[in-house]
Amino acid sequence: METPHETALLDTLSALRWNRFHTVAVLLFGLGWALDAFEVTLIGNVMGALKQRFHLGADGMSLLLAAWFAGLMLGASGFGVLSDRFGRRRVFLVSLVLYGLATLVTGFAPNLVSLLALRLLAGIGVGAEYAAINAAITELVPSRSRGCAAAMVLNFWPLGSFVAALLAWLGLSTLPPDIGWRVVFGVGGVIALSAAWFRRHLPESPRWLLDAGRTEDARAIIAGIEAGLTNIPPPAVLPATSRIRREAGQFSRLLRRYPGRLLLGAALDFAEASGYYGLFAFLPIVVLPALHLAPEALPLFYLAGSVGAAIGGLAAASLLDRVGRSWTVGGFYLATALGLVGFAAITPFGAGAIMAGFALVNLLATGSWIAAYPTFSELFPTALRATGIGVSVTVGRIGAALAPFAVGYVGARSMAAALLMLAVFWALGAVAILVWRLRGGVEARGMALENLVQHG
Repeated sequence: METPHETALLDTLSALRWNRFHTVAVLLFGLGWALDAFEVTLIGNVMGALKQRFHLGADGMSLLLAAWFAGLMLGASGFGVLSDRFGRRRVFLVSLVLYGLATLVTGFAPNLVSLLALRLLAGIGVGAEYAAINAAITELVPSRSRGCAAAMVLNFWPLGSFVAALLAWLGLSTLPPDIGWRVVFGVGGVIALSAAWFRRHLPESPRWLLDAGRTEDARAIIAGIEAGLTNIPPPAVLPATSRIRREAGQFSRLLRRYPGRLLLGAALDFAEASGYYGLFAFLPIVVLPALHLAPEALPLFYLAGSVGAAIGGLAAASLLDRVGRSWTVGGFYLATALGLVGFAAITPFGAGAIMAGFALVNLLATGSWIAAYPTFSELFPTALRATGIGVSVTVGRIGAALAPFAVGYVGARSMAAALLMLAVFWALGAVAILVWRLRGGVEARGMALENLVQHG
């Protein structure tokens, strides 16, 4: 039970006017998210070069993607629990360092086994980011701007995708094939480690500190946020014996107390991850061999897709706090499903039509998942928020890991059939948010996080 003093601090944090601190927090979290996107989409951009270097077939390429998704699952689930136990700040710093080091070393991978191991490690780092970043930004910004702010962080994803595609295109076009992909990974790793250095200025979540009983530490950080400070000193590090403060069985607590919220998060993430990563696997696994394209041509498709993604993400950010979570999420998921049906219809018209179709569908798909993450992240209580996000992401990555294999199998027989299969995934997400609202699930627009626990 919150004390009157703690309630007053939370009310202050929720009602703050947007200031320089919030802008810097969005930028620094967004930069890390852009690098995560760089990592996620880079492998698709250089898949043609990796296919030649390591003699990969369709199954080999799918295995490479599956190793990455396995890392995402481990990172999201494991570090989600750690973020709730030890705090957001430690995890969002460690995650970026782990990802940066693994990506940097990937550029020196001598064989397929080492490449798979490094993709697994980098995936763990990015999976940790999913849980810690979404929890932290949700807990740091004013209630009236929470949906838009969280979505703007996620909107750095198209930027990272664009940079990955651009660097891959330049590297593969101007350097020998076995050098270009290595240089691109190396550059990405160096940028990630640099970003971790700047991110150290971000504070711990005051909500997490209050929940941990560290009221004075929370009060000091809230005062710094209210003053618009951008270099708030971190709270003192507690002895190791005092850090683990959560009771065991966090997943069982979530399942017992908030089954509907956990089911919504898992359903939305499974639908978007299966559909989104299946869409990105569609290009290197299906389109590249079917159209006999050179590896250096593939990044051009991703460049076009990144432009569409930027538009879709900004649209989602502008709608979440205006028309509400449910309408935004449901509308984008349904539109993506219908867009994939249209995409399937134009695949016989060649590379240009496929590039245009990919850009349009990526616009809708990006708007979908950028709207979904803030929607389910804010529904979990502070003590279980990162765990709930991590579990949702883990369920989603099961679909993401299987989608490349399904796309490869179905796409080898029919491009259109593979896209229609992906449309079904997105339709499942639209159904999930509809069921949530019909069963009385809360519409969280403008509500303080603490009030959401009592609703829906």
